[in-house]
Amino acid sequence: MRRQLEGPALSGPRSDGINHNRKVTTERVPPGQGSGVMNLESLEQRIARVVREDVVIVPYDPAWPRMFAEEKAHLLASFPDGLIRRIEHFGSTAVPGLAAKPIIDMLVEVRSLEETKACIAPVLEAQGYDYFWRPLFGDNVPPFYAWFIKRDRAGSRTHHIHMVEADSALWERLLFRDYLIAHPETAKEYEELKLRLARENPKDRVAYTNGKSAFCVRITRLAHKRVRPH
Repeated sequence: MRRQLEGPALSGPRSDGINHNRKVTTERVPPGQGSGVMNLESLEQRIARVVREDVVIVPYDPAWPRMFAEEKAHLLASFPDGLIRRIEHFGSTAVPGLAAKPIIDMLVEVRSLEETKACIAPVLEAQGYDYFWRPLFGDNVPPFYAWFIKRDRAGSRTHHIHMVEADSALWERLLFRDYLIAHPETAKEYEELKLRLARENPKDRVAYTNGKSAFCVRITRLAHKRVRPH
């Protein structure tokens, strides 16, 4: 059975959907273990830390669009013109009225993923973002994309930033978002599914995501039919 770290379109034989072939990295100590201190943490340790974080669903927060807009402005201001292009708010926090994990999902078009690794990742890591070079389908083979986790001062996730090129399959996530916005009854069904999965898997993000996959695939197919020209 294929499983993934997070995200309905990601799948693969590993339980996390992250490239395990990267070498040991240097990054900031996780919150609660010191401030401003650099620490060697293996990729396996980073993945273990990320996938065991709590799954918490909260009521829709009207502040979420503002949090997206502020992070969008921050990203655009942090890098030269042209390196970052289109930025979209997607996932459950982009659907008005939908309960969600309080984490803003952002889909970012970059000019080049190679430039992203060389120019964007070092800057965001220095600012405290977690960075993973992820396979799109979880098999540790191309295509890959850059995934960042932003946290607040307490160490809680606030943003997931997915950086892809213009032709990435991840742009299909916008179809899912738009379908939920246009069909409140489907959004309510999705909310009920997420609440049940969060109760059943409060500390297992992989199991939580796997439980949503069939629903997300079904709705994305319906969304494709909705936008397909007759």
